[in-house]
Amino acid sequence: MSRPLHTPIGVVLAQTTKLISRAFDDALVAAGGSRASWLVLLALKTRKPANQRELAEEVGIQGATLTHHLNAMEADGVITRKRDPDNRRIHQVELTEHGETLFLHLAKAAQAHDRRLRTGFTDAEIAALGSHLDRLARNITDGR
Repeated sequence: MSRPLHTPIGVVLAQTTKLISRAFDDALVAAGGSRASWLVLLALKTRKPANQRELAEEVGIQGATLTHHLNAMEADGVITRKRDPDNRRIHQVELTEHGETLFLHLAKAAQAHDRRLRTGFTDAEIAALGSHLDRLARNITDGR
């Protein structure tokens, strides 16, 4: 079998994604959070899920995994959980004042990370990159 002329695009994309993801995680940790806490905070601030189940769906993780993260966030004073008065099986999740502050710190870290990624690119190049990534996603999902 002959050696490929180019590294497969999937390999390049996977390696780049892993590098960018690690850098983002490091930026969030340096700001006092984590990817999981950022996703929870972002969902609570922007989409206001009504309960813990909706929050898990919004964040894209299993309920048990979310519970683990919420337990830690509650212990750190970032969120509060209370039972829904109409359905005691459902927990409502809300940010505390500390959670609001943490959200702002992590938002600044996320914005700085995004600016770092955009360094040297024009707006047109960023738009083209988004379009190319969308096409790659469609190439994988079309017909499935």
